[in-house]
Amino acid sequence: MRPPRLRRLSGASALLTDVTPLRASPQFRRLFTGSVLSMAGSSFTRFAIPLQVYDITRSPFAVGAIGLAELVPTLVVGLFGGPVIDAVDRRKLVLITSSCLAAVSALLAAQALAGLRDVWILYALVVVQSGLSAMSTPARRTFVPGLLGPDLLAAGLALNRLGGQVAIIAGPALAGLITAAAGGHLQACYLIDAGSLGVALYGVAGLPPMPPLADVARPGLRAVGEGLQFIRRSQVLAGTLIADLNATVLALPVALFPAINAARFGGNPATLGLFVTAIGVGGLASSVVTGPLRRVRRPGLVMLCTVSVWGAAFAGFALARSLWLTLALLALAGAADTFTVVFRGTIVQAVTTDALRGRLTSAEYVIGAGGDALGRLESGALGSLTSPAISALSGGIATVVLSVVLGLALPKFAAYRLAASAPGPGQAVVSAPGDPAGEEAPA
Repeated sequence: MRPPRLRRLSGASALLTDVTPLRASPQFRRLFTGSVLSMAGSSFTRFAIPLQVYDITRSPFAVGAIGLAELVPTLVVGLFGGPVIDAVDRRKLVLITSSCLAAVSALLAAQALAGLRDVWILYALVVVQSGLSAMSTPARRTFVPGLLGPDLLAAGLALNRLGGQVAIIAGPALAGLITAAAGGHLQACYLIDAGSLGVALYGVAGLPPMPPLADVARPGLRAVGEGLQFIRRSQVLAGTLIADLNATVLALPVALFPAINAARFGGNPATLGLFVTAIGVGGLASSVVTGPLRRVRRPGLVMLCTVSVWGAAFAGFALARSLWLTLALLALAGAADTFTVVFRGTIVQAVTTDALRGRLTSAEYVIGAGGDALGRLESGALGSLTSPAISALSGGIATVVLSVVLGLALPKFAAYRLAASAPGPGQAVVSAPGDPAGEEAPA
C-alpha cells in the first residue's frame, strides 16, 4: 500500500493546522492526549514554584535562581542523556522517568501542605525534577518520527505545539484561580501535576517497544562528542540553536512576573496567572493558522524575524502600564514563539539522521530548557540590580539586535532553503476520500 501524498489545499484548509496525524495514527493520538494533559499539569507546578519562592523571599533574584537550579541538571543530563536515549528502549525510559516525576510532584505537594518555608527544599526538588525532565522530554519527542513517518512529521510537530499552547493557556489560568480561591495555598497545583502524569503514562504504555538501532554508539563521551561535532559542522543547525538561545536567554522575563505583578497590579495570583496565559493565548492563535507556513522555504531567515518580534514584544511589555496592553504584548510574544519553535523543530529534523536523533533531540531540549533557565536567572539578577522593568526592556532590545548580528555572521543559516520535495513547516499529508494517492501540493 502506497503512503498518501500531499494534496493541494485551498481555502480554510490551507490556513488551519493539519489534524491528519490524529486520524491516521491511534498511537499518536493517545500519546498526544497524554502529553497535552501532562503539559497542562506541569504548568501548574511552573506557576506554583516561582510564586512560592517569591512569597517566602520577596526577591526577584531568588525567583531567578530557580533557573540556576534547573540549568545545571538540564545541561549535564541533557548532554549525557542523549546517547542513553539512542542506546535503550525509549518507551521504557519514558515510563520510568515519568513515574519518578510524579513522585517529585507529590513531594512538592507534601512540603506545601506541611507549610514549610525552606527555599532550599524547593530548589532541591527543582534540581531532581529538571534532571528527570531532561531525560524524559527528549526521549518522548523521538516517538513522533517513528509513529508518523516523514510525510506526517511536520504536521505532528505543529499539532504538538498547538496542544502545548492549549496547556499553557488552561494551566496557569486555572492555577491562578485555584490558588486565589484557596487563599494562596499551592498544594492543589502540585497534586494536579502529579495526577496529569498518570494520564501521560497511559499514553506511553500503549506504544510499541522502541529498541535502539543495532549500530548505535554506546553511551559515553565519544557518543556525546559525535552529536556536538555534527552540530559544529552544520552552520544551519548551529544558527538554529543559537537563535533560540538568543530569544530565551535575553528576552524571557518570567522571573520578573511576580515582582511586576505586585508593583503594577497589586500582586493578585489570578492576574499573575493571566501573564503566562496571555503568552499561551497568542501561541494558540498562531498555532491554529500554521497552514501558510508550508509555503516557507527559508525557515532560518523567518526564524530570525520571529525571534525579533518576540524580543520587541517583551521590550514593549516592560513599558506597558495598563493590564490590557500588558496582556496584548505578551500574546504577541507567544504568537512569535510558536512560529519560532515550529521552524526550529523543522530544521533540526530535516538535518538529523536517525542514529543521532536522541542526541540531537537532547541538544535541542538543552537549548530550549537550558536557555529558559538561564534566561530566568539573567533577568532575575538584572532585575534585582536595576529594576524589573529595566531588565525586561534591555533584554528585549538586545534580542532584536543580536538577531540582526546572527543573520550577518551566519549567512548559510539565513539563506538555508528546504528542499523542494520536503514538507515545509506545518506541512502534512492529506488524502482525499477515495483518492489514496492524492495530489502533491506545490512547494
